Amino acid sequence: MNHRNFDTLDTTDVGWRDWTPTAIFAAIALLIGFDILADYRSGTNVGHVLTEALVMALAVAGAAVLWQQLRTAQRQAEKLTVDLVAARNDAERFREEARDALRGLGEAIDAQFTRWGLTAAERDVGLLLLKGLSHKEVATARSTSETTIRQQALAIYRKSGLRNRSDLSAFFLEDLLLPVGERCRRSLPLT
Repeated sequence: MNHRNFDTLDTTDVGWRDWTPTAIFAAIALLIGFDILADYRSGTNVGHVLTEALVMALAVAGAAVLWQQLRTAQRQAEKLTVDLVAARNDAERFREEARDALRGLGEAIDAQFTRWGLTAAERDVGLLLLKGLSHKEVATARSTSETTIRQQALAIYRKSGLRNRSDLSAFFLEDLLLPVGERCRRSLPLT
């Protein structure tokens, strides 16, 4: 098969290079066949004609084997193309479902932050802490001091009734880690 981009792969389009070895073997078999016919008509000895017939049979067998291998490769390429399209469709469906889930999670987190009465700065710090950033990284991202971030984190824990960052993360992850059926029964928003 020719090397092509999978996005533009047309498995029904077989290039001449793919068929060249098969055609060469078929042409050799045809030419030997004409030679055998000419030798037979001219009375060439039977041993020579049989030898040429064997060579012709081998050339036909070679052409048949190459043709079969090419067809097998085409079928495999067609299956890979179908599998690739299916995998891309599955990945796109998963990305869309993940976007929807994350959108819903973001809304649930925001609603819980509202219930806790967090300020805008505390909300930003809380989200960054949930994303796994250290106090120093949050301070850098917010262009403030690490001490300020630590104070805001303590305010979040106090207002939420949680002890620390681990409890904060666990609060939001608990419902995500439940089996699907139980998650539906408990349903968000988080309280």
